[in-house]
Order: sequence, then structure tokens, then C-alpha cells
Amino acid sequence: MQPYPDVTTRRDRLARLARMLREHAAGIRDAISADFGQRAGEETELLELFTSLEGIAHARRHLRRWMRVERRPVAWWSRPSRAELLRQPLGVVGIIVPWNYPLYLAISPLTAALAAGNRAMLKLSEHTPRFGALLESILARNFAPEEALAVSGDAALARAFAALPFDHLLFTGSTAVGREVMKAASANLTPVTLELGGKSPAIVTGGFNLAESARRIMYGKLINAGQTCVAPDYALVPRPLVNPFIEACRAATRSYFPTLAVNPQYTSIASEKQFRRLSGYVEDARNRGASIHPLHEEATDAERRRLSPVALTDVNDSMRVMQEEIFGPVLPVVGYDTIGEAIAYVNARPRPLALYYFGARDDDLDAVLKRTVSGGVTVNNTALHVVQEDLPFGGVGPSGMGEYHGRAGFDRFSKLKPVFIDGRFSAASLLAPPYGRKFRTILGLLKR
Repeated sequence: MQPYPDVTTRRDRLARLARMLREHAAGIRDAISADFGQRAGEETELLELFTSLEGIAHARRHLRRWMRVERRPVAWWSRPSRAELLRQPLGVVGIIVPWNYPLYLAISPLTAALAAGNRAMLKLSEHTPRFGALLESILARNFAPEEALAVSGDAALARAFAALPFDHLLFTGSTAVGREVMKAASANLTPVTLELGGKSPAIVTGGFNLAESARRIMYGKLINAGQTCVAPDYALVPRPLVNPFIEACRAATRSYFPTLAVNPQYTSIASEKQFRRLSGYVEDARNRGASIHPLHEEATDAERRRLSPVALTDVNDSMRVMQEEIFGPVLPVVGYDTIGEAIAYVNARPRPLALYYFGARDDDLDAVLKRTVSGGVTVNNTALHVVQEDLPFGGVGPSGMGEYHGRAGFDRFSKLKPVFIDGRFSAASLLAPPYGRKFRTILGLLKR
């Protein structure tokens, strides 16, 4: 294989990837829905197919510029000379794909890897077997195995995959599994990018319309039935506004989904295991004193795994729902008195993958941006920072390490090789041994 594919080769690979997605869009949509038990086709089209195709188009548009050798200034004392930065493909990139967005979280890192001139292997989730079989098949029909291939399998295969001597490994999933992936990769000193999760807060203030804040928070919470790594995990709301906020969340939920059980646009919880976990969170919170606020008049349909959205108040850190990433349509609401108290609440917990702020562009926003640390921020909406291809996407601390998307992804899967080209006359030769008066004089001048 070419160690440095030219721009034509890379664009061809990206074009084949986009054509593959367009040709098999209906099959992809149906396979994912079948794996979930019911996944809104519109959500797959918007959140997976559209975003994947946009990422590919963005990379193709900017690829020539990204590949240019970049001139860098040289130290004044080393002139005449030249410094350059060459972005070189790493080699083979491994990508471990989760079940919640099985297409987008495969194609987005694959796009970055191919744009940077690499080859790639994908390990698909055993929890999306129909989609996994389809993607394996269509990749094999559109790419040579030495360009890109996918495999599916259980946790044992995932462990073996993570232990392979890749030139880079990207994992998307839980923090607990991310630790195991990093441990396996360390045996080969394989560099890793970890896209994890965490409890992403939404801070509501009086500086933005309360009903619209609730609508946008509930949209982020209810797409894919909350099974989204950047879904707002809990809301921090001024104490006098907690009850009106919950009423606004209820109105937003009913507006988006007039019915639940028979509504093909409301996504099921992906597995019985996940459904039991979420139901257990709510029951544990109830037993520990939380108040449960149904956000829809329809009850949960256990047979179809349609979990009726709820808000929780009177929550505390002893509850599992406040200790672990929720990943479902359950929204704890925590009251606060001052913006400083809200910031302290966020900072007392592990750094989240995303943070959402609803309010004016004022000193409070400035304080939140500068005094909290998170993977990314959307102001006055949710999740939209993730799909801006010119913004890097990634976590921090327990929510991940490393960024990709757009140029950040191209750089993530490249070796930024520094190249220094000296001139016929080298100033460095004046500092070569034997060290004597000339050396001391010149070094003294340099040190000034």
C-alpha cells in the first residue's frame, strides 16, 4: 500500500464511502431500526446518514488544503534555513464502534482516517447485529480489505481487537470500558483516542425564554430516546423556576410525541438490559426520596421497551441516577440559587463530555465558560457543537481524551512530522567544537 496516498486516491476513497451510504440508505435505516426494536427512521436519516455525508463532503472540500506542507518560522539564529510541517499518514487505524449511533460513530472516524491517508479496521458492536452484518458486506463490496474492513463480535473479540498493534486506536463507549481499551492498547504503546460520556449538565438561567429552553433540552434528551452520549444528563434550574420548567418540559414532550407506544417516531430503548437499567434508576431514586414527574400521560410500554419520559426532583448523590450516565429519557432537575452555586455543582463532579447553557451572552455565561471544563459547549441549544465539522469533538478527563472531526480528525490520524532544511551555510557550524573563544563569544551574543 502507498505510505502517502495522493489527494486523488484519498478523494476517491471518500467518494466511494459517500456513494455506498447513499445507495444503501434504506437498508441501513431498516437494519438499525430492527436492532433497536424500533428506531425512528427520520432520526437515522438526520443524525446518522446526513451527518456522515456532511462530514465526508467537508473532508473532500478541504482535503487539498489540509495536505499542504505547512511552512513554519525558524529560530532567528538558525537562518538561513527553512522549517516545514508534513502531515503523514500513521498507517492502520482501529475504530471500536458503539451501538447507540452505529453508523455515524463508524463513518465519522473512518472519514478522518481515510482523509489522512490511512487504512482502517472497524470493530462493530454485537448489540447491532443486523446493521453490523450489512456494513461488513457493503464495505467489502466497495473497498479492498487493505483499505477498510469491518468485523463484528462480542466482548472477547473487542478485547482482542484493542490488543492489536494499530498505529492509532479510537474507541467510543463507556468510561469503564475505555479504561480497559487503554490498558490493552498500552501493551503495544498504541496511541488512543477515547470518546466516552459522562453526566452532561444543562444550566438554565432567567436570561433565555424558559419554555424554549425546555423545548431544546427535551429535544436533546428525547432524540434516540436519550441514548446519546451528549444528551443533557441533568438540568440545573433556578429554584423558583423548577416547577414551571418541568411543566414546560411536559408540554415539549407532548408536542414532540403526542403518543408513545404506537408512535414510529419515538425510539425504543435498544435492549432489555438497557431498559431494566433505566427502570432501575427511576425506582432506586423513588426509594431514596426523589419525586417522580411524568412528562407524558402514556405509561411505559415494557413489551415494546418504550420508556415514558420522566423528570426527577429532590435527587441526591446517593442515587444511581446521579452517579452514572443515564442514557435514556430520564431528566433529574436540580435547583440552584446563584450561578456560582451552579458552577460549583458542575465542578464537584467528573468533567462532562458536553455542557449546555441557556441564558444571555453576559458575565454569567463568561463565568460558566471560563470556570468549568467540559469536552464541548452549546449555548442556547443542545448537541449542535458536535456536528460543526470545523469544531473539534472530544472529551476531557473521564469523558475522554483526544479530538477529531474535520481538520482536527485529519490531524488526529496524522503524524505531524517536523522537517528542518538547513542552508548551504549553517549558523550551527559556528557553535561546533573545538570550543574556544569564538564559541563563547557567539554563545554570549545569542544569550543576550
